[in-house]
Amino acid sequence: MTIEVKVPPFPESISDGVVAGWHKQPGEQVRRDEALVDIETDKVVLEVPAPEDGVLDSILLDNGVTVVADQVLGLLRPAQAAAQSPTPIDERSAQQSPPPSQTPQKIASMGPAARKLVADNQLDAGNISGSGRDGRITKADVIDFLDRQTVEAAPPESAAPETAATPAVPSAPEAPRLTPGLPEIEEDRPQQRVPMSRLRARIAERLLHASQTTAMLTTFNELNMQPVMDLRARHRDEFEQRHGVRLGYMPFFVRACAEALKHHPDINASIDGEEIVYHGFCDIGIAISSERGLVVPILRNAEYLSLAEVESRILDFSNKARDGKLEIEDLTGGTFTITNGGVFGSMLSTPILNPPQSAILGMHAIQERAVVEAGQIVVRPIMYLALTYDHRLVDGKSAVTFLKTIKELLEDPASMLLDL
Repeated sequence: MTIEVKVPPFPESISDGVVAGWHKQPGEQVRRDEALVDIETDKVVLEVPAPEDGVLDSILLDNGVTVVADQVLGLLRPAQAAAQSPTPIDERSAQQSPPPSQTPQKIASMGPAARKLVADNQLDAGNISGSGRDGRITKADVIDFLDRQTVEAAPPESAAPETAATPAVPSAPEAPRLTPGLPEIEEDRPQQRVPMSRLRARIAERLLHASQTTAMLTTFNELNMQPVMDLRARHRDEFEQRHGVRLGYMPFFVRACAEALKHHPDINASIDGEEIVYHGFCDIGIAISSERGLVVPILRNAEYLSLAEVESRILDFSNKARDGKLEIEDLTGGTFTITNGGVFGSMLSTPILNPPQSAILGMHAIQERAVVEAGQIVVRPIMYLALTYDHRLVDGKSAVTFLKTIKELLEDPASMLLDL
């Protein structure tokens, strides 16, 4: 008797997905609720758990296959049936099953991209050192391990006898390195053609839609970060000890945006057909870069969150994005978005709207600059702010005053935090 492993029902906004990678191979033992296979959609990665204890009998749909809800992915033999019959070992499992010395916990902690590289190259995860949080193996760790294996496997060059009469022949230029795990192309100018991931395709679709259907305009201002930096420096250690999270800059910006949105309802609104929807709550999206691409999880009712709650939830979102465990509920909705290109060194940019939202705030790198205060030239840590808005709904005056409000709140954070 076998049990069918099926694709789970998709959320309402998702119609299909792609098999991203199997955690088990035919003949391997599985436990109830243990992750068997990942299904990648255009928003999140869904884990399909094992319905019962037993042995994975066969895989019917391999990586890269598009699937719909309730489609059969593979067959599982329950524990009782597996104990009564020998485990079949076919050629596929012999080729793809990981070496027995691998640590299951180490494999389970890896993200989908790292797991796929380990499986495709038949590596022993126990031999790979992880550089991530708590020794977690990242995709970069697997690539570095593959590079070291290639260098160690290269045969040593034999010493050639010195011959004065023979001129040296220049060696051919080394071919550019390509991504491990992808097919090699033996050409002088190699190229690779790979399918676009579902998330990347969705991002491309939404960005193109935003540029074609909105009247985007961007306004800029500069922010003196000295008051926020001083406040953070005074209370950073005590904050971390009391709340268990580090105090970064993002919570201050979330609080400032939530306060500013209360006074600028058009910024916290969206267009729905021929109507304008004014939102009486501040659901602020935080753009997070992950291995799969850019995701924007939502801080619900951000106007009621403390700095510690904001920091804690952003950290949780970052961990879930890294592990591919964000859920549809984490990404649905949102009335305003903050994106921080400064973590990558961006000095200035014009962020693109996240429809149907009417505005998005762009943060940038903090740089010491010469500014004039009270007739004197002084050096201050300055950040450039950018607000992109939909000019169909938001007038220039409203956008400029909204950004100015954020600037004033952050340059006097005490009054903001004390509700003055």
